[in-house]
Formats: sequence, C-alpha cells, structure tokens
Amino acid sequence: METNKLNKTKMPRTNFQDLLDAGTHFGHLKRKWNPKMAPYIFMEKNGIHIIDLHKTVVKIDEAANVMKQLARAGRRVLFVATKKQAKDIVAEYAKSVNMPYVTERWPGGMLTNFPTIRKAVKKMNTIDKMISDGTFETLAKRERLQITRQRAKLEKNLGSIADLNRLPSALFVVDVQKEMNAVKEANRLNIPVIAMVDTCCDPTPIDYVIPANDDAAKSIAVVMGALCDAIKEGLEERRIEKDKEEANKAQENKEDAAQGKKIRPRKGAAKKEVEAKAE
Repeated sequence: METNKLNKTKMPRTNFQDLLDAGTHFGHLKRKWNPKMAPYIFMEKNGIHIIDLHKTVVKIDEAANVMKQLARAGRRVLFVATKKQAKDIVAEYAKSVNMPYVTERWPGGMLTNFPTIRKAVKKMNTIDKMISDGTFETLAKRERLQITRQRAKLEKNLGSIADLNRLPSALFVVDVQKEMNAVKEANRLNIPVIAMVDTCCDPTPIDYVIPANDDAAKSIAVVMGALCDAIKEGLEERRIEKDKEEANKAQENKEDAAQGKKIRPRKGAAKKEVEAKAE
C-alpha cells in the first residue's frame, strides 16, 4: 500500500511555473495554427495561441518515463535539432548523458540507409588511424590537405554519431516541421518519435507529443533538462543493477570454489554414518 501511495504522489519532472517562466506556453499566431493541435491549446490571446501547460507537464512526464526505460535497457536515443536557437542546447544536454545527436544537417538516409552512414563514420576512423600510426605524414602535401578537409567535413556532420553502431531506439526532435525528413525516416522504420510540437505543427506522425514553444531557447532548455534527468536516472539504475549482478556472480563463484575444496569423508566414517541411519 505504501509503495502505491509513493507512486501516486510522485513529483512531476517539471512544474507549471518553470514552464511558464520559460515561455513554453507561447504558441504561434492564430492564422498559422494547425487544427490538429486544438486539444493542446488553452486559449487565444492577442492573436496568439496559448498552450495548455497542464497538458505539457503530463506529456513531459510520459516522454521522460519512456526515455528512462530505454536508458535503463541500454538503448540509445538520437537527439535531432538543427535550428539555430536549439542546436547548442540540445548538443550540450545530449553530451551530458552520452547520447548521439544531430545538430548540423540531417544526412539524407541517416536511418533508412544506415549502413552507408556507418561507412562514412568508418572512413573518419580510418583517417584517425592514419594520423596516429604515422602513415599520414608519408603522404604528399596536397593529399594531406584533401584528407584533412574530408576529416573536418565528416566530423562536422557525423562526429556526434560516431559511436552509434546500430539504429537508435527512439528519436527526440525539436521543431517537427524543420526536421520532417528525420521524422519520416523514423516513421518508415517504426522508430518511436518524441518531439516538442508547436501550435503550427501536425502532431499526427509523433508518438509522444510534447506541446511546447519550440522557438524559445529557455523553453527548449527546460524540456531537455527534464528528459535528460530521466535518462540519467535510467543509466544510474542500470549501473546499480549491473553492480548487483557482478556481486552475485562473484559470490556464486566464491561458494562454488569453497564447495570444490571440501574434504570428502573417509570411507570408514561414511559407512558408519549409513549404518547408523539404517538402525
């Protein structure tokens, strides 16, 4: 009963006031709205739609729980935000939880043609190997210049996903309209999409809609902070579970070793024990 009470009274990831202070409630102009966002709109004021922050709090919690479970299971979430006011914030938060991110340009076929993207990443690793083992220095000056430029270009576009060895388990997007190609690729591969959706966007292709202002830097930071905190919790729980498993395994090995070292009773003693039991 006590556990159930704790679950019911669990604090939300973020609160109404934080979202209000960050301007998360400001939508777009009424004339630019998408009617499919109507369930998340609280009212219209001075020609601007106001987002219902009570629903935003609920949706952030829902998305955060999904991310926590993915992190706990050792899965990766790919963060996507190429708009100017979002890219630095998203990159910073994604780095803090060691998750891959795309903040420059969405490479076409990043998900649907993933093996080709991996080849480009391997090319970058090959160049690094050439530099470290001295092969790079044996090349002509012109070749070195070409390779250096190629390496810089690959680093800019793919450096943040260098350790993404398989398709991500979920996508987080800031600005659905701007990142429509990423959303389409994820939908095609049935990869769940979590996104900040403004009043001018279509929420239909999004699995976990977070109704919020996707233009204000403070709004993006508040949402990212809540989601990355959830990922940190998931990673911490995963680490604790692994430590427990290792401790249990070590204990079992210790017990097995101790049993193997037990001295067998002498034949005469064993015979007497059997006779005593028979009587």
